[in-house]
Amino acid sequence: MAKKSKDRLPRKPYEAELLRLQYELVKLQEWVRAEGVRLVVVFEGRDAAGKGGAIKRVTEYLNPRIARVAALPAPTERQRGQWYFQRYVEQLPAAGEIVLFDRSWYNRAGVEKVMGFCTHEEYQQFLHQCPTFERMLIEAGILLRKYWFSVSDVEQERRFRDRMADPMRQWKLSPMDIESISRWEDYSRAKDEMFVHTDIPASPWNVVESDDKRRSRINMIAHLLGSVPYQEVRRPEVELPPRPESQGYRRPPRDLQKYVPDHASTLADGRPS
Repeated sequence: MAKKSKDRLPRKPYEAELLRLQYELVKLQEWVRAEGVRLVVVFEGRDAAGKGGAIKRVTEYLNPRIARVAALPAPTERQRGQWYFQRYVEQLPAAGEIVLFDRSWYNRAGVEKVMGFCTHEEYQQFLHQCPTFERMLIEAGILLRKYWFSVSDVEQERRFRDRMADPMRQWKLSPMDIESISRWEDYSRAKDEMFVHTDIPASPWNVVESDDKRRSRINMIAHLLGSVPYQEVRRPEVELPPRPESQGYRRPPRDLQKYVPDHASTLADGRPS
C-alpha cells in the first residue's frame, strides 16, 4: 500500500488558499454572467484521479443557475444512433453560463476504446473529428479549458482500497474502476494516442499531477483563473427595507400544522440516544 507523500500540502495553507481561489471563482462567475461569456471546462483522467473532488471545490460557492456540472450516463439506444458529439452539444452553455464536464466526449478515446465499447472505425473517426469539433466551439466564442488529472498506479490502488473500506464511498467503486487496474497500460497507451491527436494549440491539454489531492485542486483552480481574462464586476449595493408595522396578522395555532420531529433534542454527546 502506498504511503502518503511527504510533500503533501498541509491543511492550513491549503484551506486558506482554496478559500481565496474560491472567492476569485465567484468573481469569474459574475464576469461570465455580466459579459455573456460561455465557458466550458473538461475534467478527464484515470479513475480515482481526483476529478470529482476538484469539481466539488470549484462549484462550492457558485450559483448553480450559472455554473452546472454535466456528468452524462451511458448513452441510450437512441443516442447511440446519433452523431457521437450530439448529446454533448446539448449540454453546452448558453451566454452567461459555465459548464463543467465530469468526463466528456473523450470517453470514446478512453474507456470506450479500451473496453471495446466502440468499433475501430468509430474510434478513428473520433480522433479525426475531435480537433475540428473543438475548433468549431472556440470559433463560436466558447472558452474551452481541458484538464487531465494524472495519478500514479500506486496511489490509484490506495484510493480504491480506501473506498472499499468506507461504506460511505463504496458507491464510487464500480466494476469498471476495478477493471482499470488490470488495464493500466492499455489506458496509458490510449491516453498517449489521444494526446497526439487532440493536444492542439487551439485547445491544449493541461495536465494536473494529482497524487496529492490538495495540491491538484489548488493548481487546477489557479490555472483556470489565470487562463481566463475575467474582471471584477461591481454588483449594485443592496439595502434591506424597514420592516413594516404589523397589520394585525396572527399566525395559526401550531397544533394545526405537522412539524418535523425534534430529532436534535435526542442527541447526547453528539450521538443519537
